[in-house]
Amino acid sequence: MTRTRLALLCAGIMLAPAAFAQTALPNGASTLQETYQDWRVACSQRDKAPACAISQDQTQQNGQRLLAIEMQMRPDGSAVATLLLPFGIVLDSGVTPNVDDQPPLKPVRFRTCLPTGCIALLPIDAATLAKLRTGSRLNLRVTADADKPLSFPVSLQGFSAALDRVAALTPR
Repeated sequence: MTRTRLALLCAGIMLAPAAFAQTALPNGASTLQETYQDWRVACSQRDKAPACAISQDQTQQNGQRLLAIEMQMRPDGSAVATLLLPFGIVLDSGVTPNVDDQPPLKPVRFRTCLPTGCIALLPIDAATLAKLRTGSRLNLRVTADADKPLSFPVSLQGFSAALDRVAALTPR
């Protein structure tokens, strides 16, 4: 289990998995982990149905986490991303995402802070999900403590393939 997932589970803010028609992971596995370029797919068997998420962690060379993002699909074709960002940012400003050089999306507020960083939930509608599938970078803009703009680029390499794999594992 990744540190991000463990932290989110301990905080009690993991979203409940949607019920899907498929009743088992491939070959009767209870868990599944796969990598698609910069994204990981992780599934576990919950309540006789697979619960899957895609994620990406970014760390500094010394191993300290800079950013973690975990995304779960919703039955309506939208998604929600849980963002874990480091301390030292102005919480009131929230996080402003944008895909590549497109106009920014609506800023999202931070939900809480944990010993590992601060969490924001980013709802993603189907149209934005389509932009993420064809984009190359998701930018997460925040304001640093000294009122300095700061951007965390998230690679979208493998994002579409990871989403396709989750869709194949959890048909509606």
